Amino acid sequence: MKMKTSWLRLFVMLMPIFAIGSAEAARLKDVVDIEGVRDNPLTGFGLVVGLSGTGDSSAVFTNQSLRVMLERLGISMEEASRMANVASVMVTATMPPFARQGSRLDVTLSSVGDAKSLQGGTLIMTPLKGADGRVYAVAQGGVVLGGSFAAGANQTQQKNHPTVARIADGAIIEREIPFALNRENALQLSLKNPDFTTANRVVSSINEMLGGTQATALDSGTVQLVVPPNYQGKMVALISRMENLQVEPDQPARVVVNERTGTIVMGENVRVSTVALAHGNLSIKVTENPAVSQPGPLSSGETAVVPNTDVQMQEAEARIIQMNQGVTLGDLVRNLNKIGVTPRDLITILQSIKAAGALQAELEIL
Repeated sequence: MKMKTSWLRLFVMLMPIFAIGSAEAARLKDVVDIEGVRDNPLTGFGLVVGLSGTGDSSAVFTNQSLRVMLERLGISMEEASRMANVASVMVTATMPPFARQGSRLDVTLSSVGDAKSLQGGTLIMTPLKGADGRVYAVAQGGVVLGGSFAAGANQTQQKNHPTVARIADGAIIEREIPFALNRENALQLSLKNPDFTTANRVVSSINEMLGGTQATALDSGTVQLVVPPNYQGKMVALISRMENLQVEPDQPARVVVNERTGTIVMGENVRVSTVALAHGNLSIKVTENPAVSQPGPLSSGETAVVPNTDVQMQEAEARIIQMNQGVTLGDLVRNLNKIGVTPRDLITILQSIKAAGALQAELEIL
């Protein structure tokens, strides 16, 4: 029983920490995103060469890509045969906001063929395109792995993922994304977790700082800010002041349950109406003790296995507790801890309380 309740006891011990953390305010930069100030994913298809026989063995597109690349270099070749030293990869990178031409990006390479490992390879010049199909960066360089692969005649050894690699500063930005921040007359602030109360608190904090009514909430997830005249052309100074404002985000009462892992996360605003709860365990133990029946000497009988099954059933006494209306998360967990429930039991209990209409919170099952 001690092992079964250890998880819930730890949860109860950490509850004061959760309560302290939820009461603290957060910086505005951690609550909202500024529309237009965002990352942009880039993707490209390339070839990694110089592998030691661990490249693609039967990928047709690898041979086609290699032939096209060589033809661009003025080398004509017939249909390529097996190229074990070449591998096709997808190259991905993230272009940060306001990235300028000549800046460098980290790139990630992922094999798309049947290559065994990218260790020791070199990525050939690969254009990286954005969602609009335009080239924004070019990647090239020696790859670095976080894993390894070795193979012999009858045995192979692999550590981590040798078919995924990275190149630090492996891409150079060739095209900038046009966005003139200082020319903007208004900003759109998008809440990372939309909530009407949080949006109203953001508006109040910004207007208090600026001493006016420049900020208004359009909905639960968007706050619009009209740039004051004294900050025209000084957007960096305005955003720098705003993003350090303290805002206390609000959150709905929600219980998130992952049945696959037995993980349960509950917000502090969870309330339970008056409800009676009974909990009991049924334990069934089946033991197989087969016996061997052996005939006597010089007899014509055969040795046989005689099954011997022992079934034991034990049901723990059901315990009933009553939780009064308006109990908090701490009361709920402490009462469930008293009857010795496990995380798996707690998932079933929460679903039953929700079905009875006594759980005043959203129940999200992952």
